[in-house]
Amino acid sequence: MIEYENLSVVNKEFEDEYKIFFKDFIDSGWYILGKSVEKFEKDFAEFVEVDSFVGVASGLDAITLSLDALNLPLNSEVIVPSNTYIATILAIVKAGLKPILVEPDISTYNIDPYKIEEKISKNTKVILVVHLYGKPCDMDYIMDLANKYSLSVVEDCAQAHGAKYKNKKVGSFGTGAFSFYPTKNLGALGDAGGIATNDKKIFQKLQSLRNYGSSKKYINDYIGMNSRLDELQAGFLSIKLKKIDKIIEHKRKLASIYLKSLKDDFIKPVVEDDYFDVYHIFQIRHEKRDNIKDYLFKNGIKTEVHYPIPPHKQKAMKDILQGEYKISEKIHKEVLSLPISYCHSEDDIKKVCKVLNEF
Repeated sequence: MIEYENLSVVNKEFEDEYKIFFKDFIDSGWYILGKSVEKFEKDFAEFVEVDSFVGVASGLDAITLSLDALNLPLNSEVIVPSNTYIATILAIVKAGLKPILVEPDISTYNIDPYKIEEKISKNTKVILVVHLYGKPCDMDYIMDLANKYSLSVVEDCAQAHGAKYKNKKVGSFGTGAFSFYPTKNLGALGDAGGIATNDKKIFQKLQSLRNYGSSKKYINDYIGMNSRLDELQAGFLSIKLKKIDKIIEHKRKLASIYLKSLKDDFIKPVVEDDYFDVYHIFQIRHEKRDNIKDYLFKNGIKTEVHYPIPPHKQKAMKDILQGEYKISEKIHKEVLSLPISYCHSEDDIKKVCKVLNEF
């Protein structure tokens, strides 16, 4: 059986270093916001090519705190793609803001930049882009719109560590929110997240917001929360970060096999100049998605669906998100994620292609 993901295999390469670090961690006696967090924050800021990075507890918290740090009026509007994972929407709602959905481009699955302007109102304060599946958004056009209307830009980079638009890393255009959930290209051994920024004031505020709104013990300047990157996870992430370029290169190699070998019966990810895709997820699209998923499973190949239900169709969103989003619904109905993990070999991917082409 070709698993969709096997985290035990993914992390095997790093196991000896993990064990050495864990002993040092235990012996240190310092388990919250210590040297491991400081090191990872510094190293990841350099990786994203930004001035500062703040480690937090999860990707959801990273987006929520990125919005909190902007100090926006209650119910300010945040433009967001209609086909994102629900965490992006939850963060907006948790921050006391109003999500305004914009349909994606059917070819890239990212927010359609040319549909944003018609949704901008006097209450719009933020464009929240999502670099879905590891493909960067069209940031030139989006940043031009943000400048034109004096809007903040927050980037959901949960699936896009190392992705680049015109050779500039995602997360460095606006405020970049990252997830280090174990399946990500840079995955922890538990929940973890963080926020990249070039704004010194936002950086300082985020440091307080993640720690009960406090920058000095027992003195609280903001209504914050407990969302500190775990010292243990930070150490694991620093170890894996040294190999992130290797991980990305491997996934891009597997993606190239899919792109070259799969028949055109399947709608494959679009490849464009100026976009460096990191393929956290390799998705195909087909009207018979469910049949294909079953066929692959019967032939020893596991797949996933990212995501089966669009946000506006979720029960939790029935009083929050109104309207019809046909492009989003089509994507959610037809998209299928194929195996493309650091644990997979080129032969694994060739087998997937062979079985798919026989469908």
